[in-house]
Amino acid sequence: MTDTTDQAPNNEHSGIHPTRFGIFLAPFHPVGQSPTVSYERDLQLLEHLDALGYDEAWIGEHHSAGFEIIPSPEVFIATAAERTRHIKLGTGVSSLPYHQPLMLADRMCQLDHLTRGRVMFGVGPGALPSDAFMMGIEVAKQREMMEEALDAILQLLRTEEPITYETDWFTLRDARLQVRPYQRPHFEVAVAAQVSPAGPRAAGRFGCGLLSIGATSVGGFDALGYHWNVLEERAQQFSQPADRNGWRLVGPMHIADTKEQAIADVEFGLGQWVDYFQRVAALPLAPETTDHASLVDALNASGFAVIGTVEDAIAQVKRLDEQSKGFGAFLLMAHEWADREATRRSYELFSRYVIPEVTGASRTQVASRDWAAENRPQFIGEAGAAIMSAIQQHAEEKAKLEDAASAD
Repeated sequence: MTDTTDQAPNNEHSGIHPTRFGIFLAPFHPVGQSPTVSYERDLQLLEHLDALGYDEAWIGEHHSAGFEIIPSPEVFIATAAERTRHIKLGTGVSSLPYHQPLMLADRMCQLDHLTRGRVMFGVGPGALPSDAFMMGIEVAKQREMMEEALDAILQLLRTEEPITYETDWFTLRDARLQVRPYQRPHFEVAVAAQVSPAGPRAAGRFGCGLLSIGATSVGGFDALGYHWNVLEERAQQFSQPADRNGWRLVGPMHIADTKEQAIADVEFGLGQWVDYFQRVAALPLAPETTDHASLVDALNASGFAVIGTVEDAIAQVKRLDEQSKGFGAFLLMAHEWADREATRRSYELFSRYVIPEVTGASRTQVASRDWAAENRPQFIGEAGAAIMSAIQQHAEEKAKLEDAASAD
């Protein structure tokens, strides 16, 4: 395989632009809150997104550190599926080293049936070292374990023949799924990526989609073109498809009617979110400052986040489109920087104005309005003439009736 580490991404755009939009729900909930209430708020948010027409939602798996409190995305998805109608629901992600592959594949197939084919399967090695520590898993082995488990799960999904697979941490003997997936040949599978090439390598090898969770971080943004190059090369090496429509980029935004309003909104929870990433989580996503105005400026200036307006959000998606040279879906990273109402308003603004602009969905409406406006004098003239003709016809008919009545 050619080494692409020092190669710049191809400047030619693929022609693929984002047409699907959704949410990546870790979730992030500040400590000290009721988990019961937090879960309910998350479920209500998905109902809101479903009503707004968002395409998909990815639900995280975490077991420590207090902020990201969903340990079983499958259980959460099963509940959310009963409260939504259209939105697709994915594990974002299932940490494969934490699970026996047959058990996880079985649960996902059951969930595929329960959701009538609305489920997606996101996988990764596990993001929190504290999770791995509690289970006695060496962090250095997690990516290798993920690839082994993914290989076994995909074999289970892609064949009805029994498989035998043995590693130093799991064994399958004549294993097969007794319930096949609802979707055929199986539900969509996507591999998480941050900065390391491990995710693109696995996605390319197995013909899976790619979830670029840190797409807007400095390292993640810079690596976008490189990651796709790695995926394509591995896909070619293993005779697998490489489809940019299956590539999802994740980034945080909070938008309001004005930038000043957006900045005021996020004073509610931005500081706690930044503190979590500065002191607890292993991902270097947050700037090293605690002053609110400085935090907002740093997040916006780095390109990591958008705290601003609809126009700022549109510019960010287009910026990612150019840097990646084309991807299929943009996912808003859920964060609770603002209170409930301001957060819901941000998602509504994004669906009403950002998505139609990015996809071109409103272009024909604008064109139709402009055409009607441009030709209004002609149309009004014809309409006026038609009205006068109708009035004249009515008058003539009335006159004839009156003449007939007089003759009698």
